[in-house]
Amino acid sequence: MATKKQIILPMAVIAIGVAGFIGISALKKPPEEKEELDTTPLVSVEAVQINPMSFAVSSYGVVNAKYETELVSQLNGEIVFLSEKFVRGGFVKKGDILAKIDPSDYESALIDAQANMASARATLVQEKAYGKVAEEEWKRIKNGVPTELSLRKPQLAQEIAKLNSSEAGLKRAKRNLERTLIKAPYDALIEARNIGLGSYVSMGTPLGKVLSTAEAEIRLPIADKELQFLDDKGKHAQVVLKGEFAGKTQEWPATVVRSEGVIDNRSRMTYLVAEVTDPYGLKSNNNELRYGTYVTATIDGTHAGLVAELPRHLVINNQVAVLDDEGKLRYKDITILRQVGSKVIVSDGLESGMNVITSALDYPIEGMELALPEDKLLRDEENPEQQPTQIAMEDKD
Repeated sequence: MATKKQIILPMAVIAIGVAGFIGISALKKPPEEKEELDTTPLVSVEAVQINPMSFAVSSYGVVNAKYETELVSQLNGEIVFLSEKFVRGGFVKKGDILAKIDPSDYESALIDAQANMASARATLVQEKAYGKVAEEEWKRIKNGVPTELSLRKPQLAQEIAKLNSSEAGLKRAKRNLERTLIKAPYDALIEARNIGLGSYVSMGTPLGKVLSTAEAEIRLPIADKELQFLDDKGKHAQVVLKGEFAGKTQEWPATVVRSEGVIDNRSRMTYLVAEVTDPYGLKSNNNELRYGTYVTATIDGTHAGLVAELPRHLVINNQVAVLDDEGKLRYKDITILRQVGSKVIVSDGLESGMNVITSALDYPIEGMELALPEDKLLRDEENPEQQPTQIAMEDKD
């Protein structure tokens, strides 16, 4: 049988343990309540601006002369004169004498042609007189019937033909003499000269090459999809050309004068031709635009109306993410009118003042709560007592 000591001692130990546990629990501080953290994603936005816009189409090309002429000899002979202007890079006026072929033989040929014509004319007059005499004689013969031969009509026709032939020979001799003078066909820039003083040339020998200076042309390739942004497919559109000259970027006005009317088989481009008047500034104060210059072109296009311009990377499946007035994410369907480089032109789906989200979201879900950085700062300023608590907790950690 257990003694009192054996019964009381365990009970006392248990009682002391319970009392100690209660005492320690009473001394322990309750855990501090942690402030609820704001996990609303922060985003940056950009307000939509709706503005009127006119399209422009970009292109490029090389400046060339509107007319290029290869000067070729039409006669045989020695070059006895060369103009000082007839050098590569020289400017000449229409009708300027560039070179001269020895005219001696052609002057002699002209004299012969004039003599032949004078002789033919005299013979014709004589034959007409013979015809009149024959006609008068046949009038005295009452019973005879004159023939054309007896009236010398065939002889008269022959002399008329000889006179016409001599006239043609005279014209040919004059023309050949004129061709001994090599003249500029228009105001031109000398691109090449292939002869020298004393050179012997024959019919068909190349003498040089000239480029017209009145107008320059630039072939501008346009993609088929870009033609829709040009009025009347670009006909008579105004163009601004840009290029480098003397180390500086310069501009020149131009006008589209025609389309080549076909699509290039290799590039699948349509070519418009722009024209620049007086490219070398010889008759005006225009900046000099040299042939062979590479230029970029901006062609005036159609009026787009009221549109918005957005960065292309913000558009996914023809939708953009916006922040509505309640601070929630919404997706807006848009109509893209045109893409220009890194931008897209939007004609429908957006309104002026809408906030388009420009920052990336990890897991975007339509309708989710979003916040702007300035809104969070404003809330922190309205609740300044929260900041020291958070700082204290951070120090304690």
